[in-house]
Amino acid sequence: MEKWFESFCRSFRHHALMQTSRLVSSGLRVLTGMTGFCLATLVGAAEPVYRLNPGDRLAIQVWHEDKLDTKTTVLPDGTLSFPLTGSLLAAGKTVIEVESELETRLTHYLREPEVSVRLIAARGNTVYVTGEVAHPGAYVMVRPVDILQALSMAGGLTPYARKHRILVLRRETSGSFGRIPFDYGEAEAGEALHTNIVLKGGDTVLVP
Repeated sequence: MEKWFESFCRSFRHHALMQTSRLVSSGLRVLTGMTGFCLATLVGAAEPVYRLNPGDRLAIQVWHEDKLDTKTTVLPDGTLSFPLTGSLLAAGKTVIEVESELETRLTHYLREPEVSVRLIAARGNTVYVTGEVAHPGAYVMVRPVDILQALSMAGGLTPYARKHRILVLRRETSGSFGRIPFDYGEAEAGEALHTNIVLKGGDTVLVP
């Protein structure tokens, strides 16, 4: 009887340990999956969405309507032209938003149109750095660029630069220029880093 009881106890302990191991393993898989999901969500949320600028080059296609395939440029006023739909505002919108608007307009002429808009050249996503920098000029942004990065792209400040009085000139929708001050000296010292803003296409960084 004692041997049977000892055997039963060993079997019970082994079964309990196996079940515990399975539960722990399952819990770790769930936690790992949740962590991966959360990280992917955060990374996706952090990725900036590109919005079109005047000068950007687009390829537009309509499914099963090869005659409508078009390559077009966003005009200086922010619009683009497409057959049947006429002129529509594209600047400040994503390619998905432009696709949606084109599909809506084409429903007057086609049954359930499917439109694809592809950015083939981000020519309008350009910033200008001028004044007391080593290499003033126009710089195409292939990724988000802040003021410090733009100054670095331009070769940095010259010895004569008034680094405490840098301005970012940004054209408003009204056509006037907004002035955004930037103190390079403070940023260099690790202070007021919130002023090191991400630039927008068409911005001019002026270094007096």
